[in-house]
Amino acid sequence: MTLPPSYFDDLYAAADDPWSMRSRWYERRKYALTTAVLPRERYPDGLEVGCSVGELTAALAPRCDRLTAWDASAAAVARAALRNPGVAVAQRSVPGDPLPEVDLLVLSEVLYYLSPADLAAVLAQVRTAVRPGGTLLAVHWRHPVADYPQTGDAVHAALRSTLDWPRVAVHEEPDLLLDCWVRAPAGDPRAASVAAGEDLW
Repeated sequence: MTLPPSYFDDLYAAADDPWSMRSRWYERRKYALTTAVLPRERYPDGLEVGCSVGELTAALAPRCDRLTAWDASAAAVARAALRNPGVAVAQRSVPGDPLPEVDLLVLSEVLYYLSPADLAAVLAQVRTAVRPGGTLLAVHWRHPVADYPQTGDAVHAALRSTLDWPRVAVHEEPDLLLDCWVRAPAGDPRAASVAAGEDLW
């Protein structure tokens, strides 16, 4: 079963930053990895689903003309908005709130909260939410958490089996998985090339 908003409300009631995103080197390093693999320097419209207190949001904002950040928890939304005054932060959750069309969609540490059925519904939305030529980036913790319906490995296996877009980057290590796709026809070698975008290839 997908974790309800009340699960996260309880976490934010107990701690200002439940996952210590503001202070842990692990988190700062992960944000650096996340932004480093993005193939475009800037995106017209970006969406981050599951923004928590807005630390990754702050790293993504300079890369987007317009960035929207969603979280299911009202407390998280308030903290992320305070951290990111130039970002449109809203209380939304997937799959209940349809994904808008964007050029950059970031799904970081959020999909393993979903049941398999809800994950499949989100992946169906992803295929049309990312505009042609746009980027989808997913990154998730690999270790099992008793409360979560799925693992990061299961989530990325579902993503990899569903999407036939070219992948720009894959990063695997004991703690996390990261995948980055460009929405383009399968088999187009230039679609996943950053150099091709600058006529270097």
